[in-house]
Amino acid sequence: MARIPVAPGIGIDAAELAFAYLRASGPGGQNVNKVETAVQLRFDVRNSPSLPEEVKNRLARLAGRRMTGEGALVITARRFRSQERNRQDALMRLCRLIAAAAHPRKRRIATRPTPESKRRRLDAKQRRGATKRLRSRPTE
Repeated sequence: MARIPVAPGIGIDAAELAFAYLRASGPGGQNVNKVETAVQLRFDVRNSPSLPEEVKNRLARLAGRRMTGEGALVITARRFRSQERNRQDALMRLCRLIAAAAHPRKRRIATRPTPESKRRRLDAKQRRGATKRLRSRPTE
């Protein structure tokens, strides 16, 4: 079985991917009515032995509506006129999605504003207030 490298240390078996072909709308002339050029790629994320558990969880979050209730990721590619290019496009999009899920987000370290930045902010507020005061009608 062919293994598709996705991210450092992560690869998926080609046997885990299921391709379905359907007719695409859009450009293609009469060909669009005869040939099934659109590609639907299904990858069962929940039951995949190729992915670590934390990558599966992040992938489910990233996939959003493309993830089915059974835990399968569905990617539809219909950008190109040929079936092969749409197949490559769907596979590329799957690889990018898994690669993004393989890298955990950095946790933000909470910081406090410096005294100088507080002073600059308050000075800016003073200047803005003075500008607005000068625009108002003079009091008698």
